[in-house]
Amino acid sequence: MPTNITEFFLLGFSDLPLPLQATIFTFFLCAYILTLAGNGLIILTVSLESVLQTPMYFFLRNLSFHELCFTTVTVPKVLENFLSKEPSISFLACAIQMFIFFTIGVSECVFLGVMAFDRYMAICQPLRYTSVMSIRMCCQLTVGSWVIGSLVSLGQTSFVFSLPYCGSNRIAHFFCDIPPLLSLACTNTFINKLSVFIACVCGAGVPFLLILCSYINILTSILQIHSSEGRHKALSTCSSHLASVILFYGTAMFTYLRLGTYGSDDNDRMISLFYCLVIPTINPLIYSLRNKEMKMALRKLIFQRLK
Repeated sequence: MPTNITEFFLLGFSDLPLPLQATIFTFFLCAYILTLAGNGLIILTVSLESVLQTPMYFFLRNLSFHELCFTTVTVPKVLENFLSKEPSISFLACAIQMFIFFTIGVSECVFLGVMAFDRYMAICQPLRYTSVMSIRMCCQLTVGSWVIGSLVSLGQTSFVFSLPYCGSNRIAHFFCDIPPLLSLACTNTFINKLSVFIACVCGAGVPFLLILCSYINILTSILQIHSSEGRHKALSTCSSHLASVILFYGTAMFTYLRLGTYGSDDNDRMISLFYCLVIPTINPLIYSLRNKEMKMALRKLIFQRLK
């Protein structure tokens, strides 16, 4: 059945008092600037510093690129809507935003699994590491994560936007997300919710299990290292990645694995705000503050530019 709706209205935080809206707008703007600066600095540092030309930092640079794209696909539109009297988005633009958003989201889930595999090879299979994790392999794994993300996203976006929307066009969210759009469809959406659940299990659950298995092996290998300095170095290279995994997977899976039990609009917006904006903002801090090589490279880059 074709839809009768040509545009949607993103309600975002319009139900909140104006002073609180101004505070949230400032938070979005500042967090977005910090996200661009932090992740951009990591990309620049890894690209320019020869000491960081290793698979681990190759993946870190690509993770920062994921974070930049993840926020850019939603936040500029949110900021525009705060300043607009009618925060609308066309039907096509909404579909494009959803497709890009879920392509990046699923790709990042897979990519975090790739990063766990890299750490597993470095710590558990050090003699084979350089031969297995070649630049060609790193590029193939990176491209593969994007291909998987785009295929999963294409299926979900097509499924959602083929539904009939013949009633309200007011989305109780700050971007085109699956749960609020399904609530607007004037048909039974059980199959759609089931497909979202299956997509999350395949696109996020399977990589998460691989990450879990990798870290069980990594922890076992770390415990067998005799020197405390060696154990500390191995742990420091893994702790940052593990923190990102817990933050990203925890919030994303909580949102999309609740089949038919989506929470209140306020709760869903806050959870989405966390993985759309907060995590990309703090990830550069997680990776830079807990990594000596990254801190030294950052200092070197900044001092060179200040001279």
